[in-house]
Amino acid sequence: MERRHFLRRTTAAGAATLATGTLTATALNTGSATAAPRRSGPLRVDIVMFDGVEELDCVAPYEVFSASAMHSPQGVRVRFVTTGRPRLVRGAYGTGFEVKHRWAPGEADVIVVPGGGYTRRDGPGVWAEIGSGVLPRALAAAPRAGLTISSLCTGALLLAAAGLTKGRPCTTHHGAKAELEARGGVVKNARVVDDGDLVTAGGITSGLELGLWLVARELGADAATGVENMLEYEARGTVWTASSKS
Repeated sequence: MERRHFLRRTTAAGAATLATGTLTATALNTGSATAAPRRSGPLRVDIVMFDGVEELDCVAPYEVFSASAMHSPQGVRVRFVTTGRPRLVRGAYGTGFEVKHRWAPGEADVIVVPGGGYTRRDGPGVWAEIGSGVLPRALAAAPRAGLTISSLCTGALLLAAAGLTKGRPCTTHHGAKAELEARGGVVKNARVVDDGDLVTAGGITSGLELGLWLVARELGADAATGVENMLEYEARGTVWTASSKS
């Protein structure tokens, strides 16, 4: 409940008016936005896809960011991207995702890296992606001013393979924390760890918290609480921020 009270305290007067829109298009909004950074265009979110990705890891943030478009006057653009050619990506449980967009970090404000396949060293998933090196190299080259790179669950190991978590506060699924720490991450016992341009979240369901936290940070508290109300879900756990005491 602490986080919800914090959001309410930081909310500007007035609530955003809901209006119709699509998942990837800017949603129309005639009400006032909450106190949030000013934008000249939509918040652009790319979710990285690869074979073996955990279904909930990618679907939960997609749902949260897409729904947030109804609470932002500038809208939100969410898409799945892949470092390879656009294709059908197969999830950990066999779900097929038609990924139509190529990796283009210069066109994103937020990149989300899901996890998956951590227990299968010889199958598709994070280990196969680390072994191939393509995605870690792409992530290593992505950082720039104005871009937030985030991960959830074992996606943090892909960031670690890219050198992005070394010496920085971060978190991952409880079963992979020792591995993340061994790769140089400063692991925090929190649901979400916000270190500015690097934001990581815990296990599988924490994609909801990751999305809601970034919506609050980028679009304002009214947008986050509006999405919570729509999903009938209240974010849980501790959010560690760079201003938190260690």
